[in-house]
Amino acid sequence: MGQKSAVVIYSGGMDSFTVLNRAIADGLKVHALSFHYGQRHSKELDYAANVCKNLGISHKVVDIRAVNELLSGSALTSDIDVPDAEYAEGNMKATVVPNRNMILLSLAIGYAVSIDADEVYYGAHSGDHDIYPDCRPVFVEAMNQVSQLANYKAIPVVSPYLYQSKIDILRDGLSLGLDYSQTWTCYNGREQACGKCSACRERLQAFAALGLTDPIPYETPANS
Repeated sequence: MGQKSAVVIYSGGMDSFTVLNRAIADGLKVHALSFHYGQRHSKELDYAANVCKNLGISHKVVDIRAVNELLSGSALTSDIDVPDAEYAEGNMKATVVPNRNMILLSLAIGYAVSIDADEVYYGAHSGDHDIYPDCRPVFVEAMNQVSQLANYKAIPVVSPYLYQSKIDILRDGLSLGLDYSQTWTCYNGREQACGKCSACRERLQAFAALGLTDPIPYETPANS
């Protein structure tokens, strides 16, 4: 048998960067897939493009902004303030894009079938479970089952960190020698990460838990 291949949903953020490199380390031929879905800024996508170029791997960016005619009410896609608060359910509901991950996974599965890839890799983790319904194990496992029934070729949905935390993801990435200055997590798209939004807070907390300093520059110090 030849080398197995995988479509990796790759946003350019810390989690998907680790998933991408985990798939490569596991010996898969990777096809990175990024989506422009009308998010507030495209900075993550710029980081994703640079990483894929440096790794010499296939990278497709798909513009699906038209779906925002149907999906509104999220601070990530609409003119709603991004919460400057801890990463918790009450604070993060404003950042939920309706049905986003089902849409993205469906497109990734279709792409995998079309290029005869074997799997789809997706970066849900335990820190997302209580906040985002479409990151919960029951959802991911159901999508995995549906994905293997929806086409002539069964395409498993693989979430390597589904039951692990952001700290576990970072620890694994560091064991792979990854450089997290190549990622962008902040919900705001300014020159430096804000250090205040929930995405920044969770990222900073992961580095702090391992006694490390995040390599990207911040407008606001971690403890302010």
